[in-house]
Amino acid sequence: MKTKSSTRAQLDADFERFETGKRDVVLHREIAEHADRIVAEIDRLAASRATGVGNRESGFRLTLAGAPEMFVRRARRGGLISALVADLYLGMRPRPLEELRVACEAKRRGIAVADPLGAIVEWAGPALYRGYFLTRHVGGMTLWDFVRTDDDPIVRRHVLQEARTAIRTMHERGLFHADLNLHNLMVTQVAESFAIKILDFDKSRIYPGPLKPSLRRANLARLVRSARKLDPTGKFLDAGSLAILQAD
Repeated sequence: MKTKSSTRAQLDADFERFETGKRDVVLHREIAEHADRIVAEIDRLAASRATGVGNRESGFRLTLAGAPEMFVRRARRGGLISALVADLYLGMRPRPLEELRVACEAKRRGIAVADPLGAIVEWAGPALYRGYFLTRHVGGMTLWDFVRTDDDPIVRRHVLQEARTAIRTMHERGLFHADLNLHNLMVTQVAESFAIKILDFDKSRIYPGPLKPSLRRANLARLVRSARKLDPTGKFLDAGSLAILQAD
């Protein structure tokens, strides 16, 4: 790949930007030497039409010899429009590049995010593109999977409190998520305890200081709607569990 030298193209000192055909590729210097193999593997996954993980089944684990384990998410639309245009987006400022900027700043501020490793934009035409976002792979399971599999009330309460703490920190340090849901909170194990990583910052916004109460309420309301949609009877997340998550 050919490295872009334009200063305008630089998103962060830790990242390198390449151009190859109709693609813009931005990768952390830790994986920049694997750029060709990363693109080839993403092409292979796209061609295979394999079903991924996540609420839109668009995430895949990426394992390459000599590189850290990665997770790649293909940008996919939700709602009714997804039946017509599943993965094409319109605009000259691609969302994956903006997501990378937000995720890097969130990490710098000490918010519990999966390490951002890169973004790829594949141009399908003038201002028309497909996008991919890469992070370091995070072992564990989503909060939704966790509450359905762990029936120890003490452990469940601990994990919900950890999720609440991660969300509160996110709010205090100025990140508005835009799509906070049970699939975007990853439960990881740290030594003998658990911790939470926050995922998926597409359409998120970063503010200079702590979020206003209205933005905090919007994030939490989105989270509760997600929980009630997945668990309408409260079988896994009763009112008490939701109250823990909403405390801010």
